[in-house]
Amino acid sequence: MRAGTGDPGAGWPQGLPWRRRNVHACLHRPVPALGPRALPSPAPAAPHCVLPAGVRIYSSRLDANDVSTYPRSYPIVLTEGDGSKIYVSCIAFRDPICEDIIEAYQIPVNSFADKCICFVSHSPCFQVLRDALEEIFVLCFSPAGCSKPLWDIISHVVSNVPLPTPGKDRVLFAIDNCLLSAETPPKEWLPHADISFQPLVQCLDVDKLIQLFTAVLLERRILLRSNKYTLLTLVSEAICHLIYPIRWQHVYIPIIFSSGVDYIDAPTPYMMGLHSGVDTSTVTMDGVVVVDLEYNRITTTEDIPPIPESEHSFLRGEILKLLQPNVVAIDYMKINLGSMGDYSLRTATKSWGQDHDFQLRLIFLRFFAQIMSGYRNFIDNALPTGFNAQAFLKKRSRATNQPVESMSMIMQFIETQGFLDYLERCSNTEEFTNNLLDKLQDATGRGQSPLAIFPSHVADPEIITIADSEIEGSEPGNRHCYKGFPANARTEEQEEKRKSILALVGGASKQVPSSPAVRISGGPKAESLSPREKESASLFLREKGGAPFSLWLRLLRLGATEDPLSSFEYGTILALIESDAEGIGGSGFVECIREHIHSGWQCRLTDEQFIAVKELLKTAITLASSRDDVSTIRDALEVSAEMYRKDPNNVQDYVQRHLLSLSVWEELRYVVTSMR
Repeated sequence: MRAGTGDPGAGWPQGLPWRRRNVHACLHRPVPALGPRALPSPAPAAPHCVLPAGVRIYSSRLDANDVSTYPRSYPIVLTEGDGSKIYVSCIAFRDPICEDIIEAYQIPVNSFADKCICFVSHSPCFQVLRDALEEIFVLCFSPAGCSKPLWDIISHVVSNVPLPTPGKDRVLFAIDNCLLSAETPPKEWLPHADISFQPLVQCLDVDKLIQLFTAVLLERRILLRSNKYTLLTLVSEAICHLIYPIRWQHVYIPIIFSSGVDYIDAPTPYMMGLHSGVDTSTVTMDGVVVVDLEYNRITTTEDIPPIPESEHSFLRGEILKLLQPNVVAIDYMKINLGSMGDYSLRTATKSWGQDHDFQLRLIFLRFFAQIMSGYRNFIDNALPTGFNAQAFLKKRSRATNQPVESMSMIMQFIETQGFLDYLERCSNTEEFTNNLLDKLQDATGRGQSPLAIFPSHVADPEIITIADSEIEGSEPGNRHCYKGFPANARTEEQEEKRKSILALVGGASKQVPSSPAVRISGGPKAESLSPREKESASLFLREKGGAPFSLWLRLLRLGATEDPLSSFEYGTILALIESDAEGIGGSGFVECIREHIHSGWQCRLTDEQFIAVKELLKTAITLASSRDDVSTIRDALEVSAEMYRKDPNNVQDYVQRHLLSLSVWEELRYVVTSMR
């Protein structure tokens, strides 16, 4: 159980127009706790992904007349460094902000912030994770409360409920008085996919679905757009299951956080999902296959070669038969034909369910059996790729009476990493014992039904019941009620750290005049700082060893498992840059970097630190350009160039590229100034 939420470490800026301000999320409380004997630290981007739009401050909690204030439940999928997936069920909602945070960060009283509670698993049990999480959420905010402390209930579920053994057992467990169960299919079946494929076929018509499938199979850059997070994840997961037995080998981010929109510029294949509300006008879309799930629309600047006619006709016809059975079968006799009956037609009168999901996946597996017909005869480990592509294409050309030159789609497919990975797995018989594609091709050759490749009988699963927890010292009949999602109990050390952070934030807000923040929300006609205020703020921001310089050094000293974008240091520096109309924060930050370089700093940054510094400099330059502050822009570019030249990690997403992409450089006066 991992809950991502804003806390002092999230770096909430003070003195800003809060209702228009989004900040980064951070990890608040993991269960079990992180450490050498517990769970490994989650990926640094995990908090950003569970709250993709960031954390926002609100003046109200829930408005029955405004659906945008309702809690949201959605799944996400994260990918670890070794390619394994982490499945996360999330509920995002508005929760009261603690009084000490409100005071330190000068947030209006009775304010609320986005919070997200999550269940994390290596098993794709989306439905049971969602059911369990929603039950916990309901218990927390129910007027009747719950019979045990909420965190005790959570800890019991996470620590005592095991994952079910595929095809062998069903795990029963309870959350308070709600009974839940978890079960996974046998390994001999298609890979476990605890999702409905209906959203995919509802969002895209048959031709668009086949076009997306082809683009994914050929490993293009895929960008899904939707205004629903759940839809982005379900469609991404569904298309990954439809390309089975091929596996997606590249970047996979079903929901990308808003501040990560620059990832779209990546030159390598990817599959990513982005909320429709995120602006991409500044991003180059050349070669990207953009799939708009709201409007059944696919756009791309590059041609996607079509699937060969025979396989395309089969795929399209079978999908239509599944989706529109009443039209396809309108001339068929309505009688029981026994063994002559088609399995897909027998689902015609049913509403969409697991049978339809299975049939859709089987249709695509049958497609692969056709287009890869006889591929095993051309596996040649003596070749670099392990496959004789030319001989395979010539054989297909003779069989279909089509020239090899017309097989552009197949030629591209057999060169993909996904196909080569499949061949490698085929050679590893221990790892790939259940090759359903080979079984289907063999069954088809014998004239058997495609269903013959699956076990004809599956034994009833063994029922494993997890006993409810007994909490020592709890009295029967006691109810635990909460006004907000309960905070974790802090150790003395954690409490002291919290107090010191809030004291530093509060002290910084008192030393830097807060009037500029008022002027930001007051518009461009607001008055400027007095000369004395300017001098005082400038000394505070530029003083070596002062708070800003100390924050800068602490940002560079963050541990390997800490995410700079979620840190208190990053958030407070960002606040100092944004919270005044005179630009003292931005110029002071640039001066901190310059002084550090002059003192001998070698500009060594990790990838994560580099991204954080880049974002801070982008903000400083953007605000400086709005004030015609040429000197700050010039200084920021100079320190950026120093960091890029001395960066031993050779970060591809380097600062200069992003600074030079800002619109400010299109103005002639800045071009001339930078050339000087």
